[in-house]
Amino acid sequence: MAEGRFVAYYRVSTEKQGKSGLGLEAQRAAVEAYLNGGSWKLQAEFTEIESGKRADRPKLAEAVKAAKKHKATLVIAKLDRLSRNVAFIANLMEAGVDFVAVDLPHANKLTIHILSAVAEHEREMISHRTRAALNAAKSRGVQLGNRSNLDVAQARSRASRISEADRFASNLLPIILQIRTSGVRTLAGIAAALNARGLKTARKGEWQAVQVKRVLERQKGRE
Repeated sequence: MAEGRFVAYYRVSTEKQGKSGLGLEAQRAAVEAYLNGGSWKLQAEFTEIESGKRADRPKLAEAVKAAKKHKATLVIAKLDRLSRNVAFIANLMEAGVDFVAVDLPHANKLTIHILSAVAEHEREMISHRTRAALNAAKSRGVQLGNRSNLDVAQARSRASRISEADRFASNLLPIILQIRTSGVRTLAGIAAALNARGLKTARKGEWQAVQVKRVLERQKGRE
């Protein structure tokens, strides 16, 4: 049950997402669900339209300033809405502002450092696998600059699918780790916990043990 003062920060990666509300609505709903009940006050809300790779985010700076002014906690829907960069998270912590990620509400500073390090590593691996797929196509003689070339389109399609699957698994891994930390160790138990949080599989279905296993195996194979 939430108590105290809060400043909400939301981030979407593209102007299109910002205008359509895609992603933004889900973040706001998650924050509202977290704050539901208790004695709390939402002092302000800030929305950023910027890539997570960039550290210069004016709206986040405004949110931090507002949190300091009101002696409030910065609340976000997901840890990756701040950044997948360890140094960025560390600098934010040193700014003296308390913050909570709704997807990891009980995480302490050490946990957040570990999870952000994992996420940063996964982002690097996604980039590496995408480049490797394109380089492999190029080594087979595929002309990557020719968009009419079917092999090019197929290679890019495969790279895109790999990247998307890796990104999905990367976003999910910190949540699975947090569930494990809470004491849930079985695949079936993790699947039940994911379903209880309202999280869907990549195909928008309910989680089962075998799907959790596939995500973990995918992550292990990329280490």
